[in-house]
Amino acid sequence: MLKRNLLCKIVGIVVLLAFLAFNIMPGFVADSPLQPQIAEAAAAPKYVFYFIGDGLGASQRQAAEYYLQMKKGDKNAKLLMNKLPVAGINTTHSADSLVTDSAAAGTALAAGHKTNNGVISMLPDGTIVKTLIEAAEEKGMATGIATTTRLTHATPAVFAAHNENRNNENEIAADFLDSGVEFFAGGGYRHFVPQNWQWGKSKRKDDRNIFNEFGKQGYKVFVGERNGAKQFKNYHPNSKEKVIASFTSSHMPYEIDRINANSAIPSLAEITAKGIEVLSKYPNGFFMMVEGGRIDHACHANDAPATIHDVLAFDAAIARAYEFYKQHPNETLIVVVGDHETGGMGLGFAKNYFLKLDELADVKVSVDDTLEGKYTGDRNAYYRYLEQNLGLDNLTAEEKAEIEMAMDIVDSKVETKAYGGYDPAAIAATHVVSERANLYWTTYAHSGTAIPMSAIGVGAANFAGYKDNTEIAGAMAQVMGFDLRE
Repeated sequence: MLKRNLLCKIVGIVVLLAFLAFNIMPGFVADSPLQPQIAEAAAAPKYVFYFIGDGLGASQRQAAEYYLQMKKGDKNAKLLMNKLPVAGINTTHSADSLVTDSAAAGTALAAGHKTNNGVISMLPDGTIVKTLIEAAEEKGMATGIATTTRLTHATPAVFAAHNENRNNENEIAADFLDSGVEFFAGGGYRHFVPQNWQWGKSKRKDDRNIFNEFGKQGYKVFVGERNGAKQFKNYHPNSKEKVIASFTSSHMPYEIDRINANSAIPSLAEITAKGIEVLSKYPNGFFMMVEGGRIDHACHANDAPATIHDVLAFDAAIARAYEFYKQHPNETLIVVVGDHETGGMGLGFAKNYFLKLDELADVKVSVDDTLEGKYTGDRNAYYRYLEQNLGLDNLTAEEKAEIEMAMDIVDSKVETKAYGGYDPAAIAATHVVSERANLYWTTYAHSGTAIPMSAIGVGAANFAGYKDNTEIAGAMAQVMGFDLRE
């Protein structure tokens, strides 16, 4: 009997060890649709993609996936980011607030340190902290920054600049000259051009042309919505080359506007592909940060359709990196994170057990860039615009009353904080769209909820689990062999 009990214990231990080895082996997730490498490579990844969805919480990812399923007529359709085999969840608080802003959250993701809201890659006491891109440059890797916001906006800024205030965008633009980054692409040329620039608006208070200074450093420079965008799309590097491209005075257009306006401005996926084309010419590999920045802006405006379209555009950019990963699976790492959640987006409300995302399908314009200011006093004209561009026909008495109250406020010219600083008539309309879909919002600002992370490739297992956002940068440094403390 004693021998039998001992044999049973030994068999049990063997089974347990086999189970643990199977389930915690680095990089392995059972039944995953995209299988990573079963064992992590000993060397650091040669190619790293760091995708940051600004404002991208769990609700935003899931709403976009449900919308994709509705549009495709396939309940099994998934976002690529939701299929990556390594998953985790991250807290986002800053040093001085449980609800972070993008500067503090970006600093945590770029440098692994908590700082105060509004601060760009510096500690609250003013100490400069090293970023992952700076560490990559020191290691001899090529680096890239791509975004749908202004290049000098908080998230791209934290990777290649240091400043006590995120609003010092003119200073941040000049800081980029010393960054060594080989590929920049996004919006916001107004912070790079001199104050008397003849081809568009400038926000600079001096006569510096930062683009000319980049040109003197050997960069290919592409500026503007038409010629700049066309030249950028047609450009193909022959060897190791450096690029800075800025297509718009401020932020890039929302994807919903870009598509419906048939804009010449490249999509985030096209920019990502061009970044790969440029950076892959460098023999020591590359580190590329890609931001889906306008997800956040759409959520600030409580704009569900624009949010979803920008999440889908962000996912399409991830797909370009995944295509590269499939060609270099033993050398590539892809990490997808958000910096915080925006809008307090809720999938469902009150006692309603439904989501009707088909209610969003007829919306053709964004709230923030297009609907804002459309109501100028002619109510019939505004209702016609809402019917044609937001699909808001057959308004109920309750829906019409909501919009009428907002138009009354606009007509009265009385300032109110009830609409988050946005045009009340535009916000009332977008809330009706959301309510029809049973999507509701708790804030016009950020929320403090934890957000999802996903990854695939060399070292991906290091990003799994419940982590603080500073730990993501720490894990990246560890995988890459960087020391962010120096």
